[in-house]
Amino acid sequence: MNREYQEAKNRFEERLYNAKSTGMKFTSVSGVDIKALYTEDDLNRFEFLSNVGFPGEYPFTRGIHTNGYRGKVWTMRQFAGFGGPEDTNERFKYLLNKGQTGLSVAFDLPTLMGRDSDDELSEGEVGICGVAISSLEDMEILHGHLKFFSGTLS
Repeated sequence: MNREYQEAKNRFEERLYNAKSTGMKFTSVSGVDIKALYTEDDLNRFEFLSNVGFPGEYPFTRGIHTNGYRGKVWTMRQFAGFGGPEDTNERFKYLLNKGQTGLSVAFDLPTLMGRDSDDELSEGEVGICGVAISSLEDMEILHGHLKFFSGTLS
C-alpha cells in the first residue's frame, strides 16, 4: 500500500475520531450501515488522493467538512407562503416558534411571472399558491421582524 496514502488516511481517521458528532446512526434506506469514509480500499479503480481525496481536503469532492454533515445535520426547510405578505410573515413566525430551522418563500404565480397583483392577468391567482409580492414594501413586510430566530430565511 502507498505510504503517502496510508499516512493521509491515518491523519484523516484521527481528525474524524476527534470531530463533533450528532451521535446519529447513518444507514441507507435498506438499513445498510454507511461508513464515515469510503477510500481506494473500497474503490480500487483510480488515483484516490488526486481524484477524490478525503473529506475536508483538496480537491474537496467530498465537501469542506472532515466528517461530512455528521457534525451538523442539513437544514430541513419549510416551503411556505400564502395570501399577502402580512399573512406569510405571521405564518413564518408561527413556524419558527414551533422549531422550524429554515424557511423558503413560496411566491404566487403573478409574482413569479413578474406581474403586480392588480394586473388584470393576475385575476384569480393572487395569493393562491404562494405569497403575493408586488413591491419592495411587500418584501419588507414579509421579512420584517423575523430577525429574532437562529434559523435561516431565503
